Amino acid sequence: MSGTTFKSQAPRRTGPVAAWVSGLFESKYLGWIALAAALLAPLLTASPYSLNVMTTAAIFVMLAAGLNIVVGYCGLLDLGYIAFMAVGAYTAGIFAKAFELPLIFTIPAVLVMTILAGLIIGAPTLRLRSDYLAIVTLGFGEITRITANNLTITGGPSGIFGIPKLLAFGDFSLHSPAVFYYVTILIVAFFVLASARLGKSRLGRAWRFVREDEDAAEAMGIHTYKVKLMAYIFGAIWGGFAGVLFASHLSAISPKSFVFLQSALVLMAVVLGGMGNMRGVVVGALVITLLPELLRDLSEYRYLAFGLLLVVAMVFRPKGLWPAPGHEEERGNRNEPPQTAVDAAVARGESR
Repeated sequence: MSGTTFKSQAPRRTGPVAAWVSGLFESKYLGWIALAAALLAPLLTASPYSLNVMTTAAIFVMLAAGLNIVVGYCGLLDLGYIAFMAVGAYTAGIFAKAFELPLIFTIPAVLVMTILAGLIIGAPTLRLRSDYLAIVTLGFGEITRITANNLTITGGPSGIFGIPKLLAFGDFSLHSPAVFYYVTILIVAFFVLASARLGKSRLGRAWRFVREDEDAAEAMGIHTYKVKLMAYIFGAIWGGFAGVLFASHLSAISPKSFVFLQSALVLMAVVLGGMGNMRGVVVGALVITLLPELLRDLSEYRYLAFGLLLVVAMVFRPKGLWPAPGHEEERGNRNEPPQTAVDAAVARGESR
């Protein structure tokens, strides 16, 4: 037996407040608590501006949830994700204006068009990996914006104005900012929950296997191309439906709403929150959208402060504010020396 000594780490002591907070964050009821807080928020601040900011933040959460499927679960770097939002928004706007329908009746067309968009960009390019895939998706995002900027049916540079609300039947419509906010929260909550469920499903486990080691996944019999294409299609659907909410919220869309910066911000939310962890992604999306508003008193320096805070967050939390399970353990064990075969046997309680 080797003379290796083993050091046992003392359990980390936490105070009652820290333990309570930690338990709350890991609680299975956290999602319901967050939903209740979102539904009660207008009671605290019901100004039109506050409702507009909170509605925009909710739509951004839905975008981040969709990109998390592509980047966080499956590990496909997408730099043009905002294109799917553009496809959904323009499809809804064009059909609603042409047939004078509420946006809710355009959902079947949006679903078909976003799936087609996912297939068009995904089918020929998902055999690429890493930087090559990122460059292609960046090009797809710019091509979508430029196409919308030059077509008559999309309104060209001016875009589409006077888009009907999501629901409008006779005298009833969602013109009230508070009512539309509540509808948006419920829709976004459904898609966030669906995204979390997908991550825990058999398909979600296949996505994670592909993310960690695509070659090993293929060797284990996983059809990696098909699995990646499914991630892209689901991500496209999430982005398209976020586009419908966006078009209904603003009642107007234009190519300027779908620039590369928006794709970068959505990706930043996923990375900042914690790739692969739906709770972290929601936190990251809220930070990206709400923090600049909280810093508004700094005037022209608010984006400087915003950028500095993001840099500090990534320095001290490189895996994200709320990393996926396993990342914390990985970071905690990074400085420990590797075990030898004998050490591992002793740790398992085996005898020679």
